[in-house]
Amino acid sequence: MNLLFVIDDAYVEQFKVVLFSIAQQMPQQDFQVYVMQKILLEKDAEIGHFVEKLGMVYHPIVVGEEAFAHAPTTDRYPDTIYYRLLAHEFLSAEVDKILYLDADLICLNDFRELYEVELGNQLYAAASHNEDGRLLDYVNKLRLNNFEMDSSYFNTGILLMNLEAIRHHVQRKDILDFIDKNRNRLILPDQDVLNGLYADRVMAIPDEIYNFDARYSLIYQAKSQGKWDLTWVIDHTVFLHFAGRDKPWKSNYRGRYSGLYKFIASLTRKFEERLKEETL
Repeated sequence: MNLLFVIDDAYVEQFKVVLFSIAQQMPQQDFQVYVMQKILLEKDAEIGHFVEKLGMVYHPIVVGEEAFAHAPTTDRYPDTIYYRLLAHEFLSAEVDKILYLDADLICLNDFRELYEVELGNQLYAAASHNEDGRLLDYVNKLRLNNFEMDSSYFNTGILLMNLEAIRHHVQRKDILDFIDKNRNRLILPDQDVLNGLYADRVMAIPDEIYNFDARYSLIYQAKSQGKWDLTWVIDHTVFLHFAGRDKPWKSNYRGRYSGLYKFIASLTRKFEERLKEETL
C-alpha cells in the first residue's frame, strides 16, 4: 500500500504518531510511505530510521520552493497544502494508487477495504462533513460557482487517489487558473480547489468510518441516536481526524477523544525511546 503525507518540520512528531497507529492496526502490511516536503526536512534521517523500524519504506519527495509560489496562502494554510493536488507530477508513474492522510489523525482500525475499493473512472474517494445538510452544500456551490456538479463538499484530509486517472485529467494549469480566478473566495484553499474543479469525480465514503471529525462528536451522537459513542468509534472508525485549530497534542485541548490520541502518542514515544536505547 502507498501512503502519502505532506508535512514540514513542525509536524514530524504528529506524522510519527499517525504511522505508529497504522503499524499497530496493520502490522503485516507492506507500506510505501511518500512524504512531500518543500525542502528536505531537518529530521529526514530520523524519519527514515523511524519508518524503517516500523517495517515500512520511506520515500522523501522534495518539491522545491517554486511549485505554488504564487498561490494564496495564510499562516494556517501555507503553500504546501496544495502539494497533494499535484502529487501525480512528483510520484513515479509506477504508483497508480495512493492514500493521502493528514498528519493530525490516528488510525483505529484496518483500512484495507478502503484502499482496495475500485475507483473506476473516479479520480478520488473522500468523505463529506456536511453535517448541516443541503444548506452548506448550496453555500459552497455558490461560493465556488460549481452548481452543475451534483455532489457534496468533500474533506481532503483523507483522500484515496486514482493516480492513473488523475494523470489524464488533473492539470497544473487548470488548478492555477482556478486559484487565480477565485482567490478571494477560497476559505480552505486546496480543499476548495478540489471541490471546485473535481467534486463530480469523487467517490463518497462514509465519514463516520473513514474521516470521523472529532469536532463533531455531539452531532455524530445526534445523527446516530446515540449509537456512535466512544465504544463504537473504537470498534468501527478507521481514521479519527482532529481537524481544525484545536489539536490534542496541545495542553489546553479538552476534546472528547483527547485520551485516545494521547495514549497513541505515548506509545509512539516509548517506541522511539526503545529505538534510541538499541543504538547506544
